[in-house]
Amino acid sequence: MTVDDAKAYLRLETANEDALVEGLVASARSLCEAFLGQVLVRREVIETLPTGNAWQRLGAAPVAAIILVERIGEGGSASVIATGDYAAEIDPAGDGWVRASGAGRLRVTYSAGIADAADAVPAAIAHGVTRLAAHLYAHRDDSVGPPAAVAALWRPFRRIRLGLETRA
Repeated sequence: MTVDDAKAYLRLETANEDALVEGLVASARSLCEAFLGQVLVRREVIETLPTGNAWQRLGAAPVAAIILVERIGEGGSASVIATGDYAAEIDPAGDGWVRASGAGRLRVTYSAGIADAADAVPAAIAHGVTRLAAHLYAHRDDSVGPPAAVAALWRPFRRIRLGLETRA
């Protein structure tokens, strides 16, 4: 999932097109995350949610830790909510859930990702990112769709949500 991986796959030996390949690898990573419905490498995510008594699912997955929950007031200022004044959970599927009553919005800071580092991403996912970046490079002037092999590599890791899910 690196520029060097993509260059090796493409058999590029010079640095002339490193910037282009770097952009294509970043695009391939983003497309992979969108397809999988998961963050690849663990990173901090900040999300704003409405308050209410109902559980609300966090947008990124899999959630590793919920770090901070703040209330955003009318003027836009944020204040940390005491631990007893909100509820937060991470379910066995890695979905993060938060609920807090009161006025305003919530700002939730959390950590999400499949792997702690890029070299720990499952090999099939990483190979799919490399293949897609190489495909984007080779067909940058065409309208040829991505190879089916990329979807085949990623499909076992894809998270799909059907219907409206709620928490009791």
